[in-house]
Amino acid sequence: MKWMLLIVLFSNCNKNEYVVSINDTVENGTVHKSLTLSNNVGDIVNHTAFRGFGEMLLPWKDNSSYYNTSLGDVGSLMPYHSNVRPDIVLSSVNHMINEVNSGKIIFYNFYSDQQKQQDLSKEKTGLFFFRGKPGAPFAIVCPGGGFSYVGSLHEGFPLAQEISKNELNAFVIRYRTGSEQRATEDLAAAISYIFKNAEKLGVSTKDYSLWGSSAGARMVGNISLSGVSAYNGDNLPKPAAAVIAYTGQSTYSPEFPPTFITVAANDGIANVNTVERRVENLKVAGVEVEYRRYQNAGHGFGTGKGTDAEGWMDYALKFWKKHITD
Repeated sequence: MKWMLLIVLFSNCNKNEYVVSINDTVENGTVHKSLTLSNNVGDIVNHTAFRGFGEMLLPWKDNSSYYNTSLGDVGSLMPYHSNVRPDIVLSSVNHMINEVNSGKIIFYNFYSDQQKQQDLSKEKTGLFFFRGKPGAPFAIVCPGGGFSYVGSLHEGFPLAQEISKNELNAFVIRYRTGSEQRATEDLAAAISYIFKNAEKLGVSTKDYSLWGSSAGARMVGNISLSGVSAYNGDNLPKPAAAVIAYTGQSTYSPEFPPTFITVAANDGIANVNTVERRVENLKVAGVEVEYRRYQNAGHGFGTGKGTDAEGWMDYALKFWKKHITD
């Protein structure tokens, strides 16, 4: 028997969150609006589940030239990344669609309307929420893209989906490109927003973690080195754990949080020798470090599935969980 779901799109009084229920035909309790490899990139932007923020799922400020690109070729949108698997991308995108179908809020603005009006560059920022167990700690995942684009489709949403499967909460940040400083300020603002709204979001602020890949790992490194307030955020604790994937950033200090680091030996962007010097410097400074080196996964391997880096997230999650106190 078929029946119709009612379209509902609303925001709260300060427009910091969106809820969408999709107008769709339902048969035997199943909503038929998941995306497939036969869809194009533009179908993500125009999907009713993502109304108001669909463009921010994609990497670039202007993605219009890619709208007719098949989702089977979604990796072409992210030139700095390797091992982009369309099936994994679709799984995480469809997860968000399913969350919306069940009435969940999946997108939050961490800047207010007033802040965006005062600085128009903040307009295309926000947090995508992958829920774990209510009241569990949270992670913020910072995708890379050389501060030219934000590779959430490959290096954000799939990682957050894996974290949420472990009953931990995960947010993927859409930050401003063009500047490492501004991107890190966005991360500090996002951390501050989650702390202020933890009860509403249903997350614990205790023992949170930051995950970053490539350029995103630089953002995580900046907060790990200098703290949230150094980037115009609130006076908040550093993360309980930092997960840093394939970046040539070399900063360290004894005040770094416990840090998980991974890279591939054949990475053509993040030199493995630079990464390993940082690992040793952190250890000498007294920081707990777990280091995983792979051979052939290249740069930007995301979850690592299908490469010799497959399973790295299991190690990283175990490392974070070790630093979550009851």
